[in-house]
Amino acid sequence: MTTMTENASGLREFKMPDVGEGLTEAEILKWYVQPGDTVTDGQVVCEVETAKAAVELPIPYDGVVRELHFPEGTTVDVGQVIIAVDVAGGSAPTEETPAAVETPVAEAPASTPQAPVAEEPKPEGRTPVLVGYGVSEASTKRRPRKGAEVPAQQPETFPAVAAIQGELNGHGSVAVGQRPLAKPPVRKLAKDLGVDLATITPSGPDGIITREDVHAAVAPAPAPERPAVPAVTASPVPAQAQAPAPVVTYDTARETRIPIKGVRKATAAAMIGSAFTAPHVTEFVTVDVTRTMKLVEELKQDKEMQGLRVNPLLLIAKALLVAIKRNPDVNASWDEAAQEIVLKHYVNLGIAAATPRGLIVPNIKDAHTKTLPQLAGALGELVATAREGKTSPAAMQGGTVTITNVGVFGVDTGTPILNPGESAILAIGAIKLQPWVHKGKVKPRQVTTLALSFDHRLVDGELGSKVLADVAAILEQPKRLITWA
Repeated sequence: MTTMTENASGLREFKMPDVGEGLTEAEILKWYVQPGDTVTDGQVVCEVETAKAAVELPIPYDGVVRELHFPEGTTVDVGQVIIAVDVAGGSAPTEETPAAVETPVAEAPASTPQAPVAEEPKPEGRTPVLVGYGVSEASTKRRPRKGAEVPAQQPETFPAVAAIQGELNGHGSVAVGQRPLAKPPVRKLAKDLGVDLATITPSGPDGIITREDVHAAVAPAPAPERPAVPAVTASPVPAQAQAPAPVVTYDTARETRIPIKGVRKATAAAMIGSAFTAPHVTEFVTVDVTRTMKLVEELKQDKEMQGLRVNPLLLIAKALLVAIKRNPDVNASWDEAAQEIVLKHYVNLGIAAATPRGLIVPNIKDAHTKTLPQLAGALGELVATAREGKTSPAAMQGGTVTITNVGVFGVDTGTPILNPGESAILAIGAIKLQPWVHKGKVKPRQVTTLALSFDHRLVDGELGSKVLADVAAILEQPKRLITWA
């Protein structure tokens, strides 16, 4: 998809790209630039959150930022223009009044130094303005000019702001059919309360709608869909320092409502689709993993594994890969449109990870080809990237089989739901010291419970049982990693 357009004046518009396969929208979490800032090709200008991950977007050209079309916290459709950059260079241009129209301007304060005619000074104390949300009074004034027109040394007025100022009539109100003036927090408040800004009479300077105006508009008639909610509170985010992911909550004394969006929304939709599309079967096995735990401790001392992430998950992942190699038919997917079973001759091993943005399942590409040290390195990188919230959409696509470790939360077992498009998912329970019959005697042993869910269209009971039994056998006798590999 084309992500930029250019007009004759050298203004390039960068559109929200599809940063994953088939994504339709993304939320702007944070802007790293403001109007007037100089950007270079490849510089990251913002961070967005898709239904799959948080992604940083680089700008593909050099220039000066002219407009930001959406504030932080806004969900934008793919293909919409999000930022405009003047590639001609220089400071962000101000929109001049046509020569045929005489527009009176206010005199600049006497303390403002006169700009020399020979060169254009660089503006200081510029106040960045998000497009369409007004500007301070100082930034709307200009010094009268004599001879060659040279901009005075004062805060800039950006084109979008100048255009909005033209909407004001002589009485300080918004002209009919034009966009009302309001700052980002006020617009957010009005949206949450269901108030149309065009119906509000502004009381602020220069016809700007204030928070009090919005509250006054809803005081006589509370929103009918939430009669028990006395007010809607928005996270107090300043216009120039908004939080990366503003959250609007509907609070009462007894409950809090949080909008579902981003990763959590996509996860919910995927799980519903998986649970009610693929017929799930789950089998369980409890196994003595004492020898596996001893091997983990030995590997931690091995010089070949120094600096790598060595834990039970590593050996369980390797055990699952060996079990898939012994039972390759389990590694498949169901093509509903073609009415075909697609056997995969590769394993992209998914690892479910809980992050602040919700559950994600990045996968290790071609995990079946990796040695134990390579697999340990890939697992460590996957976990670190997920915790930082930097997992890319590509890392979460194309998975074939998944592992979810619920044991880290002290849970014995569970019935995991398949990741959409995959044939099986293995849940690992907590590893605990328990009484166990070992060599005819009851002894304390390290024991865990494994649960394997699989798509019964692809995997019958025999095949699913063989896979789970092989994983359990390897964990009980880890030397099978060598004899079975």
